[in-house]
Formats: sequence, C-alpha cells, structure tokens
Amino acid sequence: MKSLKLVLLFCVLLFCKSHLLAQEFTTQELNNFKSQVKNLLEKGKNSKETDQYYQARKDFDDALKIAKDIKENKITGAVYYQIGLLLLEMEEYEEAELSFRKAIEKQELVDDKNSLAKSYDGLADNFLAQFRFDSSKKYYEIAKDLFKEAGNIDEELYTTLKKGIAHYKQDEFTYALEAFDNCIKNANQKKDLDILSAAYLYKGHIESRLINLDSGARTSYKGYMIAEDNNIIEVLKNSFIVISDIEALKGENEKAIYYLKKHIRYNDSLDAVKSTKLSTKKRLEFLSNNETEYQIEKIENFEELKNTKAINKVTTLLSIALITILSLFTISLYKNNTIRKKSNSELSKKNKELVIAKDKAEQATKAKANFLSTVTHELRTPLYAVTGLTNILLDEEPKKEQIHHLKSLKFSGDYLLTFINDILEVNKIEAQKVDVENQPFNLKQNIQNIISALNNAQTNNSVKISLDYDKDLPETFISDQVKLSQILINLIGNSIKFTKDGTIWVRVKKQSHKKLKYRLLFEVEDNGIGISQEKQDNIFESFSQGSVEINRKYGGTGLGLSIVKGLIDVLGGTINIESEIDKGTLFYFEIPMIKADKVEEQTAENYFRNISKKELDKINVLIVEDNKINQMITQKILSKMNISSSIVDNGEDAVIAAKQDKYNVILMDIHMPGISGIEATKQIRAFNKDLIIFALTAVTLDDKIKEFKETGFTNIISKPFKQDVFEKILYTELTKAKIID
Repeated sequence: MKSLKLVLLFCVLLFCKSHLLAQEFTTQELNNFKSQVKNLLEKGKNSKETDQYYQARKDFDDALKIAKDIKENKITGAVYYQIGLLLLEMEEYEEAELSFRKAIEKQELVDDKNSLAKSYDGLADNFLAQFRFDSSKKYYEIAKDLFKEAGNIDEELYTTLKKGIAHYKQDEFTYALEAFDNCIKNANQKKDLDILSAAYLYKGHIESRLINLDSGARTSYKGYMIAEDNNIIEVLKNSFIVISDIEALKGENEKAIYYLKKHIRYNDSLDAVKSTKLSTKKRLEFLSNNETEYQIEKIENFEELKNTKAINKVTTLLSIALITILSLFTISLYKNNTIRKKSNSELSKKNKELVIAKDKAEQATKAKANFLSTVTHELRTPLYAVTGLTNILLDEEPKKEQIHHLKSLKFSGDYLLTFINDILEVNKIEAQKVDVENQPFNLKQNIQNIISALNNAQTNNSVKISLDYDKDLPETFISDQVKLSQILINLIGNSIKFTKDGTIWVRVKKQSHKKLKYRLLFEVEDNGIGISQEKQDNIFESFSQGSVEINRKYGGTGLGLSIVKGLIDVLGGTINIESEIDKGTLFYFEIPMIKADKVEEQTAENYFRNISKKELDKINVLIVEDNKINQMITQKILSKMNISSSIVDNGEDAVIAAKQDKYNVILMDIHMPGISGIEATKQIRAFNKDLIIFALTAVTLDDKIKEFKETGFTNIISKPFKQDVFEKILYTELTKAKIID
C-alpha cells in the first residue's frame, strides 16, 4: 500500500512538472523574447552589411539561443537562414549548408512557403559558389516553385536568373538564354536594374560566341553600363572578364587586355577587403570569446564522449581551437596560392593569345579600311557626275516629257548615295567611332520639320502623319540633334514605306525626370503591313528585312533599323518593337536628355545671293580635278554662283598655279595621276600657309578625314555634295579669311 502511494505521488509530481514546463512563459514574456530575437536579427544584418562578420555571427547566435528556448519553429528557421547567408558570404560552405538545411527542417513544420523558398534558394547559392551546378539547379527549381506558390514574383525572377547563370556556367546555353530572355522581359517592366544588367551581360556573352558577335557585344555592354552607372557590384565582379572575352573575339586586343587587368584588380581589391574582415586574428578573437551554435553542438557531442571515455573538457576545447587555427591557416595559404597561380596562368595565356589576335585584327582592320576607301571612292566619283549632271539639266528648263526621266535618274542617284552612306554609318557604329555632339535645340520644332519634309517627299502612299507632343513637356533640350533626326527619319520613313493610305502616329512623352535631367519616350506607330514575330527577333541586325518578296516590292537596304539601334545605343537609350501582321507596328525608344533654355530661331542664310558683283569678282577659284565630267560640273556650280574659276588636271600644275598667287580658293581632288592631292597640298603649304584649300573628295572614312586635316586642308567637302552645303562651307571660309564681308 505504501509503495502504491509512492507511485501515485511520483505521477502527480511528474504531471505538475510537465504542466509547469508547458506554462514556462507567459504571453507577455513570449512576445518579449520574440522582440529580442527580432532586434538581434536586425542588428546582425546591419553588422553583416558593414562587413562586421564576427559581430554579426555573435548577434545571430544570441538570437538562436533565445529562439531555441522558446521553441518557435518559424523564428528558429529564420535565424538559421540568416546564419546560413552569413556563413556563405564568409565562404564557410560546410557550416552554411548545415544552417540552411536546419532552416528548411524547421520551416517545413510551419506553413511559410516564402521563408522555405528563401532557404532552398540560399542552399542553391551555396552549391553554386562551390561550382556544384547540378545541385544548385535542383534547389533553385524547388525555390522557384515555392516562390511562385507564395506569390513572390520578384524573388521568383531573381531565382530564375541564378538558375540561368548555373546553366551558363555549364555551357547549357539553350536553357541559359531562355532564362535570361525571361528575366530581361520582366525586369524591363519592373525596372529591376540588378537583374536586367546581369541578364544582358550573360545573354550578350552567349550571343557573341554562338550567334552574332556584334549584337552580342552590344547586349553585354548594355548590361555592363547599367551595372557601372548604378554601381551594381555583384554584376561588375563578373562583367570585366566577360567584356574582355568579347573584345578578344572582336580582335580588339588592347581593350581585351585592359578589361582582363581590370577584372583582376577589381576582384583582388574585393578579396583584399574581405580577407581583412575575415583575418585569422579576428577569427581567433571570435573563437576565444564566443561559442557558435555549430561549435556548441560539437562540444555537446564531445561532452557525451567524455562521460563514457573520460575525455577532459579543457583538452577537447584546446584541440578544437588548434585544429581550427591550423585548418584556417592551411586553407588560406592554399586558396591564395591557387588563386594567384590561376590568375597568373590565365593572364599569361591570354596575353599570348591577344598578341597573336592583335596582329591579325590590325591586318584585317587595315584591309577593311582600304577596301571601304577604294569602294566608296570608286562609287562616289561617277555618282558625282550622275547627280551633278542631273541637277544641271533640271535647272536648264528641260522639255516636259524629259522632267520625269530626269527626276527618276536623280532618285536613283540619291538612293545609291544613301546606300553608300548607310554602309559607312554602320561601319562607324560597329567600330565605336561615333561621336556624340550635344547642343541645345527645339525638339518639338525639329520633329515637326522632319514630319513636314517626309510628308512632302512621299509620292504614292497618301499617309497621314500626326504628332502628339506631351503638353507638360519642355520644347527645348540638349542632345545630339543630328543623330535624333536620323533615328526619327529612318523610323517614320520605314512606316511610310510599309503603310498605304493609312496613319502614322509620332508621340513624345516624359518617362521620368529629376531636376533638369529627363528620360523621354518616343513612339512611332503605324497601321501598315506589320512584322511577323519571327522577323522581329533579328529586325535590328544589318541587312535584315521581312523577306525577299518584301525587299523586291518595297525596296530598301536593310540597314536603316541597324543604324537606328546603333545610334540609340550611342545616345544611352533602348529601343523595342511591338507588331502584328496586317495590323501595324509600334517602335518605341527611350533616351536621356537635359532641359535647355529657350533656343533662338535661326534665320536662313542667303550666302552668296546678297553679295555684290564687286566682291564676287575678288574670288578666284582653282579646280584641281582629273575627271573631265567632274571638272565641268564643279565649274558649272561656281558659274551659277557668279564666281570665276580655272581648271588644272594634276597636282604638279596645281602647285605651279598656286605659286602665281592669283587664287583665293583651291578645290583639290585627292586621287590624281602624278602626285596626289595630299602631296600637292603639302607642297603648297610649304610656301603659303593661308590659302584656302578644300579637299573635294569621294573618300569619307574617319581615318582618311583625319589624314586630310593633318595635311593642311582648310576643310573637306565630300562628293557628291548638295549645292547649299557647298555654298555654306565656301561662304564660311571666305568670310573667316576676310576675302568677303
């Protein structure tokens, strides 16, 4: 009976103890503990952001102790997740994996898909950092599905990007491109520059290697510029090596070496900062003053062993500390050695490859320049005769039945000239030799002038063009007016060509602005024939048109939109397209501009029309040209301006004539028998520094223009030229030299 009472008493005591344990904390106390955990987590995150890694670790461990005491799975999971992120940044991959898995274990016990997705995402990041790509892709997919279920679209998109990078690292380019295209589409809508810059960078690298080097390079550079403008460190860390590889593929060896060195310097500086924050000394100080949760678990295991094997606690702790010190020291030495060897080997190999590639690229560039110089000269010289003679005949009151034929001839000449200029413009854009010349101008008036000119030029299509200019938008801005005009002329001209008896809408809107800095949205929309989805994918590539049938029916070089894309890139903007067959097309682009003060209207110059005969008689021009037809055309143009002229057909005679000192102006051809126009100009400059000498040439490449200026030419006039352009240049130089008032 006595023993039965003892058993009952023991049961009552056990029940009371368990009841007391269950009621260990009041609601108020529980809330206070939760608040402490929250504060410690925030404190730890702030410490991590300022690179105080060990202080952050202490804060998170303190939070974990409290979370375990109050037995809250959701809070405990959140703490383990933060510890995992910290350890991942500290490159403690084994401990980081353990923390993420413990976070997942706790979070699976509660209904919190968003937190669980983050932990799987962190675990995938940990594997990606160790180049364990298959594991990273597996857990990114789980995280992506959970984010989708939780409705967290932003994190789902970021996980898609990282999974795409894992595919990219494994050369699984089809899957990578699919992921990056998805990211670019959605990040553009959300204005998420971090995702957008990374997706552009890696997509461009793949395209440059597999599809199209030039378009791929532009895409990667776009990502790099976004990262640089917004100081997105994670993207910049990888951008320099990507750009270096692209420049090497393009044969731009000096640029490739520059970006490779920049990559090494940039990452070395980041590693140096991180190494300082994670120095062995700081690690030892932390270990000696704190016990991490990971260490505590190890110690608890050793305590159990001590009870069975009588291991001394002090010896155990000293052993752990010693092993940790030696391990860290060994790993640090090994990592530094490996990184340095790898960097030196990579740099040495790249240098050898780039030296070889540089020689080949220089030869190819020289050959290309000579080819373009020869071709453009040979095409422009007879074209000068065609357009010049046509204009002369049109001015001489031809028969009525001849006017149509002459206008057709003029159109053909203008078309061929446009084609030549387009080829040269594409070449300049691809060589990145396009200079931006910003100046204040009236944007609204400029667009109205373009629309008016294009309305007058269209013949058969009867298209109505309307302008919708945002009423709250200023009219005057600072930008490159010429390049913006080229863009709009190409886009509106395209719409006119493919729209019959329809409407074209040109819209200008404010996208955003801060003080004087504006980002403007331009739209050119038509209700023409439209473009198929398949053709939209490569619409901005050179010589790209809808089809052979479209080319035959509507004409065109296929270079216009390539030039548009290149010019918008140069101006720091982006362009997109929306189109549907038989319904129409919308091109829209954004470019930055700066608001300007009101621009005074420029009055049209009359040039030589208001100059007296007495002053015109002072002007005497020497035409140096070996082509008889071109001699006649140039002399005829000067005659119409009431300016007297003489002709010589070679460089030697030009030098002799210049010594007689009776000429104010020399129009010098470049390619002639005997000495060239360049050599003749050098000889003239030896005895006359002030004489006005124009290079009247069919060569328009930048490197050749530079050579002409260094030779001593006053200015360059490209054949074939328009008379008003010629008059303006001649009038400006004669006024400057005070030959006329």
